[in-house]
Amino acid sequence: MTTVWTQARRAARMNPSIIREILKVTEKPGILSMAGGLPSADTFPVDAIKAACDRVLTNTPREALQYASSEGYAPLREWVAARVASLGMKVSPDQVLVTSGSQQGLDLVGKILCDAGAPVAVETPTYLGALQAFTPFEPLFASLASDEQGPRPEAIAALPHDAPGTRFSYLLPNYQNPTGRVMGAQRRAEVVEASRRAGVPIVEDNPYGDLWFDEPPPASMSSLWPEGSLYMGSFSKVLTPGFRLGYVIAPSELYPKLLQAKQAADLHTPGFNQRVVHEVVKDGFLDSHVPSIRARYKANRDAMADALRKHLPAGCEWQSPQGGMFFWIRLPAGLDAMALLPRAVDAGVAYVPGAAFYAHQPDPRALRLSFVTLTPDLIHEGVEKLGRLLHEALEPAMEHAP
Repeated sequence: MTTVWTQARRAARMNPSIIREILKVTEKPGILSMAGGLPSADTFPVDAIKAACDRVLTNTPREALQYASSEGYAPLREWVAARVASLGMKVSPDQVLVTSGSQQGLDLVGKILCDAGAPVAVETPTYLGALQAFTPFEPLFASLASDEQGPRPEAIAALPHDAPGTRFSYLLPNYQNPTGRVMGAQRRAEVVEASRRAGVPIVEDNPYGDLWFDEPPPASMSSLWPEGSLYMGSFSKVLTPGFRLGYVIAPSELYPKLLQAKQAADLHTPGFNQRVVHEVVKDGFLDSHVPSIRARYKANRDAMADALRKHLPAGCEWQSPQGGMFFWIRLPAGLDAMALLPRAVDAGVAYVPGAAFYAHQPDPRALRLSFVTLTPDLIHEGVEKLGRLLHEALEPAMEHAP
């Protein structure tokens, strides 16, 4: 008898990441990729990590290579709790759960908070990876009306209250992926107050908050409403993504279930990785390392802003981000970023079409550009190629204009 595999209903809701698929294409020689949200490999502190690996394997080899606790390495959890105090948060190490990248944190949140048909609110647009993580659990996404500072407070107030009720709002207040926007202090206070009144908790995702250019972002939203917020952070953007190390800071009522979901998923985040990262950061290394990342990224931001002004056709819209890794571009009417992507790759340049970042009503004219992996000279070359393509794509429309 032939075995026939029957997949779970949730499997049909899983889709490949367009970013991951594009990255496969950009591995071809000669492609100037502004697609992936990859930190610059030139910022990885190889020497510091190499030395830390040696110390860990010399001082605690048995412990580092053994199974570890599901909660995470205790000294690292203590370091995280102390670190977020700079964001206005007062948390106990017992609230910190170390995860295999912040992406696992999203998956754990989905498992314990999402139900089929229960609303989950997201920004417009929002992080594609969050949509991917939550979608298998069949929530009903509610797209929050948003502007250049993020979600509008009245959109929070209008969220569904009737059973099963909106489970949470997923928000990225600092240099959001994909738009690069930052939520000001007043807007944060207004959104938190609207959320409190509506009884809708906040899942605050902050992978980019350390990557500010001129001034740090305001205090975290979680500091304004500790009991109603769950906070997520990551070491990927300030050290290296290869360790897959992130964390969730959760209220005491949620922590046990997050821990159980973590145990079921992978038992624990690799203990060796946690010990090495703690060895690197414990004595203040990030205080000198992160400013060097900011300086590099700010120079690249400036190079891309200059290139966009010089090479993109009239009718393109963007704002220069105050931090993070991305520009969000809106093309002139009549252009479709997804349809143009194959032609862009043929021309030697790649980007991410913006439609994938919407829970509803995608904008075909939007695209995301990363400015951190290429040098300023290559950024200019890549944007020039993109601009040339867009000018050519607009010519037929101009010819048929009345």
